[in-house]
Amino acid sequence: MSDLHNLTLTELAEGLSAHRFSSRDIVDALLKRIDKADGKLHAFTEVYGKEAIALADAADSARRSGFPLGPLHGLPIAYKDLCDIAGRIGTGGSKMYATRKATETSNTVERLTAAGMVPLGKLHMVEFAFGGWGTNPLMGTPWNPWDLKTHRVPGGSSSGTGVAVAARLAPAGIGSDTGGSVRIPSAFNGLVGLKVTFGRIGLSGTILLSWTLDTIGPLARSVEDCALLLNALAAPDPRDPTTLGQPLEDFTHATQPGLIKGMRIALPDADQLPRFMHPDVVKAWQASARTFESLGATVEATRLPEWYFDLSQPAGTIIASEAFSLHRGYIEDATKPIGPAVRSRTVAAKDLAPGAYAEEIRIMADRRRAFTDWFGHHDAVLLPTVAVPAIPVAEVDEASPIPGYLTRPANYLGLCSLAMPSGQSNGLPLGIQIVGKPYGEGDILRLGKAFQDATDFHRRVPDLAVLDL
Repeated sequence: MSDLHNLTLTELAEGLSAHRFSSRDIVDALLKRIDKADGKLHAFTEVYGKEAIALADAADSARRSGFPLGPLHGLPIAYKDLCDIAGRIGTGGSKMYATRKATETSNTVERLTAAGMVPLGKLHMVEFAFGGWGTNPLMGTPWNPWDLKTHRVPGGSSSGTGVAVAARLAPAGIGSDTGGSVRIPSAFNGLVGLKVTFGRIGLSGTILLSWTLDTIGPLARSVEDCALLLNALAAPDPRDPTTLGQPLEDFTHATQPGLIKGMRIALPDADQLPRFMHPDVVKAWQASARTFESLGATVEATRLPEWYFDLSQPAGTIIASEAFSLHRGYIEDATKPIGPAVRSRTVAAKDLAPGAYAEEIRIMADRRRAFTDWFGHHDAVLLPTVAVPAIPVAEVDEASPIPGYLTRPANYLGLCSLAMPSGQSNGLPLGIQIVGKPYGEGDILRLGKAFQDATDFHRRVPDLAVLDL
């Protein structure tokens, strides 16, 4: 019982099925841990203590009935505070929305609630989900649990999700990814995070940043957990037409033990990476390529299109343009409590030339067609996730391109991507991303599972003893 917080969703599900512990046991253990640690870590905007206990008890009652239950039934989850829940406060990371009550429930919360999951609460995030370092000057920046002496960036914009899952305050959490906001906190916190293909998971009831590039995705501590959550979330949502044409599949099949022999992984030339790459990140990425080779995959040295990493800039233009459209009614009002960096990023779109946004959308379609041709016979592209380990919050340059530089191209090109821990640098996690084709989640999960089984990076735990846990 003392180790319940360390178990993955998959392990917790197995324990529930074997009656080794109850949903109430799990929730009690996590609520106690949140109570002790979150004053320091600042991951939660709101903890649903009474509600979680009531739903855990209900799940245990259902299990005692002997009626078949789904694999997620009675398991805890926590939500980034852009997944609305009707009647509950939903801030979108903004102090301006501190008392905003949602009028509808997001597709994500509906589907996981229907699967029997128990909500632990809502999680902090970058304001309006617009930032990669994970900072939030007005609502507070969550504390990366891998260094309790120095306040380091948690990664954004799903900052609270990354911290809560890494610190074992929740076995898994929901984030969103518009330019890397699932993958960046996964890299900085040593987690597995899945950026799905646009249109995989419905966005209805979600506070949007960019209706063209937004995706919802899980952050967890194993590939299997991401597959379990994706099984529950990937489905047509009648309120979101972009989800209606997706192919349906059982993603847990991709996480069964098996060989990846013959799968082709593109390994770009290191000289294509930006000049600000940390050497330990590069070494971990190259070592991961050797691991895939040893597992039977064909790792092919190649060059990405010369414009690949330049895509971070047009992706940013599209995000800023759509963010300005969504927030134009108040973003320039200096009396509103909006963080200066987020305000600056958003207002920058006001200065775009007439027709610039439409031109960017046209060029994006051309780039997507060209990259489909380039991807060809490869099953995935292997890249680092973030160029550096987590830096101190005091050293953050909000104008820096670093956090999303390696992740934004996947959003721009309509791809899926699995972020995984790949090593450490002075005790701080490093990460790789396995980038797949549109609707290629099965392939990247299969590759990720093989890498996970051959390494122990996902099992490494931050030392939180000082918090009396």
